[in-house]
Parts: sequence; structure tokens; C-alpha cells
Amino acid sequence: MRLTTTLASLLCLVWLITISSPAAASFSCRSATTCDAIIDYTLPNATTFNAVKKLFNLKNLRSLLGVNNLPINTPPDQKLPANQTIKIPFPCLCRNNTGIANKRPVYTVVAGDFLSHIVSDIFAGLFTLQELQTVNNIPNPNLIQPGDKLWIPLPCSCDDVDDEKVVHYGRLVSAGNTIEAIAQQYNVSQDTLLKLNGLASPKQLLAGSVLDIPLKACQSTVSNTSLDYPLLVPNDTYVFTAANCVTCKCDAANNWILQCQPSQIKSSLWKTCPSMQCQGLDNFYIGNVTSSDCNSTSCAYSGYSNQTIFTTSTQSTCPASDNGASGMRSGTWRWNIILVAIAMCFVVEITPWL
Repeated sequence: MRLTTTLASLLCLVWLITISSPAAASFSCRSATTCDAIIDYTLPNATTFNAVKKLFNLKNLRSLLGVNNLPINTPPDQKLPANQTIKIPFPCLCRNNTGIANKRPVYTVVAGDFLSHIVSDIFAGLFTLQELQTVNNIPNPNLIQPGDKLWIPLPCSCDDVDDEKVVHYGRLVSAGNTIEAIAQQYNVSQDTLLKLNGLASPKQLLAGSVLDIPLKACQSTVSNTSLDYPLLVPNDTYVFTAANCVTCKCDAANNWILQCQPSQIKSSLWKTCPSMQCQGLDNFYIGNVTSSDCNSTSCAYSGYSNQTIFTTSTQSTCPASDNGASGMRSGTWRWNIILVAIAMCFVVEITPWL
């Protein structure tokens, strides 16, 4: 009897551990390319932006602040509480039809580390123990040594979705989330989400899993010959480009048009940033807009090379007037005035009899 009770308790414990553990993602990625991706990370302990930047090998703090749409002057040592979820930008690589982080981040093993601890406690279960062993060619998980460098296989993708270039975002699923609600939040169809994540039914969505969300990017005039093509900036994020000389922000409220301007940050390529003037107008630079009523001309960022920052003048004009429709509205307005006048006359005539 005791043996049966003990066995049942063990089975129950295994079952509880299984359903409560985050389901690691495996994103489909068939594109023969690399790209930028985003993933959620729930902080296991209280920390700082600088510590997160170091853990994920981010080149600068600006990229972390930009993907979270935080002020550029946010202090690097600002405290972050445990269990807060923040977005992490990282480079993605397609390998064997699956997307994983492109050799970054790399984690350096310290004394007392073991693989399951690295997976669960340091990187919050964003990948599996088997995936970590496979990409690092570790046949025996007990043989890691302090100083070993481990490639961290964050899930990602570079594939187009519905024939559109997107930024793939690994979103952590919270308890109570549904496919319908997530699809509405990110303006994606439920069918697209299910297909992209290999789910046969919305009921298969698990709390703690990482869901592949294709984020729409703002439209830009960046040429395919530019060193930063394709410049994909999703809603409510900003990036620095053109060797840090230009900052671009995406805001869906601006008709999904990428808004770029000089960054005022020291260039990583040039002593001084090249001219950002649009041709044809004096003192007219990237981000400037001239307007007269509903006609306007704007100076847009179009990419860069090793020596030049490219610009494009774009124009928007008043919508073409529809004379027929306008005349109908005018005529309708005149008939309304006539009807109101007739009604008033009837009121004046009838009033003495009341």
C-alpha cells in the first residue's frame, strides 16, 4: 500500500513538473540568410540594464533600450526587479530549417555551473538542455569546465510571412493568454499564428511557452543597395543606423511610415557624420517637413554606404476632389436649408391657432 502511494506521488510530481515547465520553442526558418530577431526574457533575479546587456552580449545599451522603447538617457545601472519581462534583440541564423541565435550570445561557464542550471535559472528556459548540448557538441553534460564558452541557442526565424518581410518576436505566453487575444494585439490572423507555431488548435497554447509572432515593420525608402537593408523596425521601437548617425522610429499612428532623423550620437564609422541634406532645398535635412495646407515635402532616410548617407524627397498632396460627389453634397446641403425654411413657415402659420 505504501509502495503504491509513493509511486502515485512520484508520478504526480513528475506530471506537475512537466506541465509547469516552460515549453521551449523551435522556430521554423528556411531562409538562407541572417536577420535581427527579438525574444522575451523574464529576469530570474533583480538586476540592471547593464548586466542584461552583458549577459546577452549586446554591443551597446541603445539596442536594448530601443527594442523596449525606453528613453535613450536611461541609466545603465537602473535597477530591474526580478520576474520583470523585457525584450532582447539578437542576431538570428537559419540552420537545418530551424532558427537559432547567430553565435551570440555566448555564455562563459563559471565554477559551480551545470547545464540545466544555465538553461533554467540563467536563461529562463528559453531553450532546452538538448538544444544547448547539440549546438555546442557536448556529449556529456557533466564535463563542462569553468571558462568554457557556450553558444546560447535562442529560438528565432528570418522567414517572410504572407509574402511580407517581418521581425520575428519570441513572445512568452502568460497564464490566461489566448491565440485570439494575441492575434488581435499584434494584428496577425489566428490561422497565421497557428501555422507558424505548428499548433493544430488554439487549445494547444501553453503558458510559459515562447510563441513566434511576426511583427509588421514600418515602411521605408531604404534602398536594397544600402548596408542596412532591409531596415525592419516594428511598432513602438527605435533603432540607430548609418553608423549611429541616424535614429529611426516606428509608430503605427504615423501610417506605418518610418520616421528618421539625425541622432546626435558619435558615429562608429566616421569622425563626423556625412551630410544628410535632401537635394533641391537649402537647409532641408532628414526628418524635416515643409508643408502648405495639405501639400507637404519631407526629407526621408534612404540608406548609407561607406562614404555617404542617402536621402529622398517625398511629396504628399491633397486628395483629388470628386466634383460629382462634392456637387451632390452641396446640393444636399441646399435642399436641407430649403426644407428647414418651409418647416419654419408652417410653424409660424400654425402658432396663432394654438
